[in-house]
Amino acid sequence: MSDVEVVALTGGIGGAKLALGLQRVLPPGALACVVNTGDDFVHLGLHVSPDLDTTLYTLAGCENREYGWGRRDETWTFMHVLEELGGETWFRLGDGDLALHVERTRRLGAGETLSAVMDDVGRRFGVASRLLPMSNDAVRTRVQTSDGELAFQEYFVKLHAEPEVRAIGFAGAAEARAPAGLAEVLASARLRAIVICPSNPYLSIDPILAVPGLAAALRGRGVPIVAVSPLIGGRAVKGPTAKIMRELGIETSNRAIAAHYGDLLDALVIDEADRLVELPRGLPTQIARTLMQSIDEREALARTTLEFADRLGRRG
Repeated sequence: MSDVEVVALTGGIGGAKLALGLQRVLPPGALACVVNTGDDFVHLGLHVSPDLDTTLYTLAGCENREYGWGRRDETWTFMHVLEELGGETWFRLGDGDLALHVERTRRLGAGETLSAVMDDVGRRFGVASRLLPMSNDAVRTRVQTSDGELAFQEYFVKLHAEPEVRAIGFAGAAEARAPAGLAEVLASARLRAIVICPSNPYLSIDPILAVPGLAAALRGRGVPIVAVSPLIGGRAVKGPTAKIMRELGIETSNRAIAAHYGDLLDALVIDEADRLVELPRGLPTQIARTLMQSIDEREALARTTLEFADRLGRRG
């Protein structure tokens, strides 16, 4: 029987920060993270899952805090030798990180699901929270840009998110299925909230919601669904969220974030810097410090978000 109290939708660095705050303020095993896998790709013959791994390393306390991705105290012998051999080095794989990619690729090739692999890896890293890929089926984010259609990692890493974005799609989403573990965690009698972390709505959360039936399953559970805005004063703390909104002709505001999530959302948490900005009409809103520069701030935002959700009560 699941003891999950909170399901968090997350992807990338900002989302992982709040996920860590939630893990630290909840009892062990009370958090389940549904993680974006639209960023996954095969590189150098290896299955790489950037958002899953960022969440894993952050929750395990071994993330590289300087870069925000990868492992702490990483070494780079593989990349140095690969460069000497004339190989592709635009996507950096540290030696410790590389071991995870190799083992994941081997196990997927032997017939295991991504969910099963991450369940086992999470335990080996000492992570009490559940890590659920949004699907065990391949869903790949494709970005239509001024340079043509690009795979997500080409756009984001190789080209540093510089091309103008014209549209975003998710190849394979229509045929994908939510992981079996999602039904289990949503069935938890202890479930009190679903939190949409301050990840990029268009690149990190939309791929999750594009999996057929997943959004309906979240709505149907009847607990409050609360999003934490990734914007502070109309800007993103990290990553291209605001840039993408401008290029798609969307106002860089919390109103636009709320409108984007639409009926899925019950409430929104925004930064104290936006206190005097016009807020979405009719949507309950909580003011908080959302920057999360320290562990204490991650925990404080997690507590504030959960207390806000508790006050909202169940959906009608």
